[in-house]
Amino acid sequence: MGIVKVRKNFHQARWDEPIIFELSTPGLRGVVPPPPEKELQEAVGDAEKLIPSSIRRKTPPGLPELDQKSVLAHYLHLAQETLGANLCNDISEGTCTMKYNPRINEEIAYLPGIAALHPWQDEDTIQGILQIYYEFEQILKEVSGMDKFLLHPQGGAHAVFTAACIMRAYHIEHGNWGKKDEIISAAFTHPCDHASPATAGFKLIILPPGPDGYPPLEAFEEAISERTAGLFITNPEDTGIYNLNIDKIVKMVHDAGGLCFYDQANANVLLGIARAREAGFDMCHFNIHKTFGTPHGCSGPGLGALGVREHLIKYLPVPTVEYDGSKYYLDYNRPQSIGKVRQFVGPATVLIRAYAWVMAVGKEYLREVSEISTINHNYLQKKLLERIPELEVPYAEGRFRLEEARYSWRKLTEETGVGTDDVMRRIGDYGIQHYWSSHHPWVVPEPMTLEPCETYRKEDLDEYVEALAQIVEEAKKDPEFVKNAPYKCASHKRDDEASLDDPNKWALTWRAYLKKHKKA
Repeated sequence: MGIVKVRKNFHQARWDEPIIFELSTPGLRGVVPPPPEKELQEAVGDAEKLIPSSIRRKTPPGLPELDQKSVLAHYLHLAQETLGANLCNDISEGTCTMKYNPRINEEIAYLPGIAALHPWQDEDTIQGILQIYYEFEQILKEVSGMDKFLLHPQGGAHAVFTAACIMRAYHIEHGNWGKKDEIISAAFTHPCDHASPATAGFKLIILPPGPDGYPPLEAFEEAISERTAGLFITNPEDTGIYNLNIDKIVKMVHDAGGLCFYDQANANVLLGIARAREAGFDMCHFNIHKTFGTPHGCSGPGLGALGVREHLIKYLPVPTVEYDGSKYYLDYNRPQSIGKVRQFVGPATVLIRAYAWVMAVGKEYLREVSEISTINHNYLQKKLLERIPELEVPYAEGRFRLEEARYSWRKLTEETGVGTDDVMRRIGDYGIQHYWSSHHPWVVPEPMTLEPCETYRKEDLDEYVEALAQIVEEAKKDPEFVKNAPYKCASHKRDDEASLDDPNKWALTWRAYLKKHKKA
């Protein structure tokens, strides 16, 4: 075996400069547009009067005022402070399938014929993109076994909320709303499968894991009752362990009059191998921005494609994309629809990337994606446990895991005081981007969740293992050194962790920041 290379001498640019609003100087301009020609003024008149007063701004937008060089330098600095798939080893953040995305798909998404489309165009002028929507839906139907897909939702949680609204509409129509208001889920299932149904008006029963890493069958038997409206569950859950009882659980919920929703954000390992239909589910969703090769984009854009079986199609939000044999069109004539969950039919640029990815890899390779992901994960897990005795994998000892595992640094923390958050900050000093602990609350102590999907090389996995092993050695020699990381990357250690849980200190926009800090 060759020497594993680890970036000991990595050092990232760290520009200690304010955000662009604070760099603003009144009166500075990057571009000064010339006044319109006299002939144009005479032909158009006062252009401001062409804008209806109801939508005309009372004051100019509060944009930062900078010269062109400063704007360019600022955004180049930000680019130098960013790690990602194009720059470094970014072994996938657990549950998120952060894979390499082919650059050619970026070129396709920004072709003028795609990027310049507008959703209010006449249907006759957007037949191409409607065809792609329709054909990609057929691909998802084949992969999942569902009868129809909706491509509106902006991401996974949005798709789960839409599924909950459909479930509510189903029970209202059947006269059971109010009698059936409980949703059953599991602790290692994604938190949006708890929060989204609760937002739609359901009560939650969240079952803790048993020795196998998921709730035992007896726990579901005890939880299911005449009040059960449905099941929202991930499989495999974030332990990477596939629940072999899933079809039995689905049948139990159906026998009680409930519906079953399958969160397939972890579907990267199931393509061409297992489908929601055969497990008996009524609905499922895919995170297109994970499984189907499109970038996450820092919380957006995403696409949470929602699939349903025949008996739930009538409830889907409007409009759906249909084809009459000669023309693609948007169907708003759906009297039992739950309405709209977004203004238009879904993020087209995400869809076009995913469509290009699927068409490039083909039917056969979709299965190979899952096979390689499984191999990559099991290689990484075996090597981690052999190289780092301080690392544990709780639950189902010896049980085969699929695409990821939730590890525990419990032993390291007890020995040195160094926890998973410390390891996460330190690994950035090795030029490695991704490390994820867990959703809160932590069921596994000091968790680390890794998902090395199909686009990583053996060398990438070896480097990741070696970086973690060296951090463990650092922790044993000098725990405070690891605790005070990072030192070489653009991120930094937060001094006030508690402020993250204080909504009074949150500010999502510059204007909100000024108001909260009384600087307006």
